[in-house]
Amino acid sequence: MAKNTEIDLAIVGGCGHAGLPLGIALASADIRTVLYDVDQDAVDSVNSATMPFLEHGADEELSNVIASSMLKATIDPSSIRGAETVIVVIGTPVNQYLNPDLTAVQNAIEDILPFMSDGQLVVLRSTIFPGITRTIERMMIGAGLDIDIAFCPERTAEGHALRELRELPQIVAGCTKRAEERAASLFSNLAPKILFLEPEEAEVAKLITNSWRYIKFATANQFYMLANDYGLDYDRIRSAVVEDYPRAADLPRAGFAAGPCLLKDTMQLAAYNNNDFLFGQASMNINEGLPLYVVSKLADRFDLENMTVGILGMAFKADTDDARWSLSYKLRRILQFRARGVLCTDPFVDDDQLVDLDTVLEQSDLIIVGAPHSVYRGLDPWQPVADVWGILDRGVRI
Repeated sequence: MAKNTEIDLAIVGGCGHAGLPLGIALASADIRTVLYDVDQDAVDSVNSATMPFLEHGADEELSNVIASSMLKATIDPSSIRGAETVIVVIGTPVNQYLNPDLTAVQNAIEDILPFMSDGQLVVLRSTIFPGITRTIERMMIGAGLDIDIAFCPERTAEGHALRELRELPQIVAGCTKRAEERAASLFSNLAPKILFLEPEEAEVAKLITNSWRYIKFATANQFYMLANDYGLDYDRIRSAVVEDYPRAADLPRAGFAAGPCLLKDTMQLAAYNNNDFLFGQASMNINEGLPLYVVSKLADRFDLENMTVGILGMAFKADTDDARWSLSYKLRRILQFRARGVLCTDPFVDDDQLVDLDTVLEQSDLIIVGAPHSVYRGLDPWQPVADVWGILDRGVRI
């Protein structure tokens, strides 16, 4: 391999929520990094030292690594040529039928294949369907390339990835011992501990990680609906259950469990097991059904057809600007058929259909908390409030 004298590492899909924090962290560790991405706006934003999305603590670090020329972004795929390591931050999506699209990662690899050479290390980073790592290894062999392949799953929380990259153990799985050692050496620059698995074990571990969170949220949401149906306050019950009682400490609050990973990875785990994953499929029914449950309960108590409903928060979780797969949008679609009008607001999400918070509070007859942003804490609307998240301390919510 003719080594690139300008960079050490390239990240494919490098300007997204997973790739960019990783790139910043590696560049801060004195690893010369290039971010290859097809999004010209995101590339321009990064090169101007401006974060294209909200990531806590990233602004100053991005400015530093751009100023020091340790990090740059480009839309040119040939930029990966000669990099010692290529990290691919493109995972396996699901289609409209919630089945894995097994061609996505292979297609991404095929696009960069002309710029790859013997001796490189390719690290797959995002969620992939079990068996994909070995498939990519076979692709490289079939292309006549001697390239080390590893899967090192990202497990950070969006918005806090830069911090967690340096705090959480990193799972490393190489197709060969050499690939394993090289990947472990790379991530030792960030992670405090390296955990070794076989590729298939690591692929399933990533799916289990997100499925477990999704199942826990579904359990909390089922408990919420059960308590609410009997006029009881789930938040008060939960608080009593978890206080100074370690065996229940991980019982979550209720809330709209969504985002780009949890449902998708739960459905991938089901597909991997021949669509036999009862806990996961039941969790999907509960979590995806929560917006309809909320609207149905409100319709029993209020004349929605003659009311304007306001939704506070359209992101999929608190204090983030990411609205991908957010159930607040599903909630809005349901209300558009059931209510006279719907007004939505979010201080972080860029959406021309949103209005400011004051407008929602002034013009709505009923309020629903869609995302538990910290700016909503302490609000005391005059309207009835449906607050599944329990951030406004208003007693029984529905």
